[in-house]
Amino acid sequence: MSTATAVSPATPPAASAAPRQASTASATDRFSFPDASGHFGNYGGVYVPETLMTTLQELETAYLEVREDPEFQAELAHHLAEFAGRPTELYYASRLTEYCGGAKIYLKREDLLHTGAHKINNALAQALLARRMGKKRIIAETGAGQHGCATAAACAKFGLECVIYMGAHDMERQALNVFRMRLMGAEVRGVEAGQKTLKEAINEAMRDWVTNVRSTHYILGTAYGSHPYPMMVRDFHRVIGREARAQILAREGRLPDELIACVGGGSNAIGLFFDFLEDTQIAMIGVEAGGTGLERGEHAARFATGRLGVLQGCKTYLLQDQEGQIELTHSVSAGLDYAAVGPEHAFYRERGRIQFAYATDDEVLEAFQLCSRLEGIIPALESSHALAHAVKRARELGPGKLLVVNLSGRGDKDVEQVAALLGQRG
Repeated sequence: MSTATAVSPATPPAASAAPRQASTASATDRFSFPDASGHFGNYGGVYVPETLMTTLQELETAYLEVREDPEFQAELAHHLAEFAGRPTELYYASRLTEYCGGAKIYLKREDLLHTGAHKINNALAQALLARRMGKKRIIAETGAGQHGCATAAACAKFGLECVIYMGAHDMERQALNVFRMRLMGAEVRGVEAGQKTLKEAINEAMRDWVTNVRSTHYILGTAYGSHPYPMMVRDFHRVIGREARAQILAREGRLPDELIACVGGGSNAIGLFFDFLEDTQIAMIGVEAGGTGLERGEHAARFATGRLGVLQGCKTYLLQDQEGQIELTHSVSAGLDYAAVGPEHAFYRERGRIQFAYATDDEVLEAFQLCSRLEGIIPALESSHALAHAVKRARELGPGKLLVVNLSGRGDKDVEQVAALLGQRG
């Protein structure tokens, strides 16, 4: 499952910073996508072994039922409040704003959630859905370990068996989260194949699912994969944008000028963006992993050098060569170190509604330290990509403008890795 299907030889334009105005972006009826076949325009769909087709159809049916079920939604809201800690704060980063000398920067504090990231929104919801479907065994993949911790916590809460697949390289750089998952009763299975990162973890999780499909539900951790996952995961994270919208109106009396979020698969970003899509005056910027630069194998900026193809269940932009072989990726952040991007992001980029940029490892490490020093908030390395771009945009936009940055996770898990990296650099 590590080989992509090449769809188009065309290379997209290089990613760039978001434009100063979003007024030219086309309005979109966000509720008309995906279509009945799971496509967002030319992206998405269902590309899986036949063994999984019936299971995915059953999952879609079950999800569409609970989406309209007030009892399920009330139970989910209860657990999100009592267990996860919603709503999260919209925090005015006054010292970071002063440092930039430009637009006001607000941070949507998903890092305050139980287990330390936005991932718990989706993990709790899918665990409830699995229980409703009679599935008592849960599998998941994880890169940075935040989705793994969220899934382990949800399974512990609801008494479900839990197996987490994680690349061996990611296990080394996210050792704290591996221990946390095991403390909560999850079995963490290291994956030694390939680059030993997120792509290989997904491969192994899918192999497990094919083998144990009757008893097992796969809690996919991002807005990626075969339909209905991109739609379902997006919907479970919409709470981020709903809260942010009400909070910024309460604080400032108006909507923000720009929204910024990091993008790996893209769940935290689409969760923030979705309820603002029809407000075309608001620019939205997804920030990918620029790694050490845009040389092959040195980054995970799919829109900068990627090509259209099929990988691990859906059609989207991938980092692949002319023969459709997946290229190596690199990022200082395990959660963004992945060769593909969620299909809904590809769709809105094509329409000009969401812009994409990238931040390099050096910029990310600088933003990580800057937020820690100025605000007393240690951000995840993934979230630090968004912060790095927000610093640039705040200066470019100038005073009188408003930025909302999704602080998707906290950086406790990254402190030892950052300390080692900074030590190596003297």
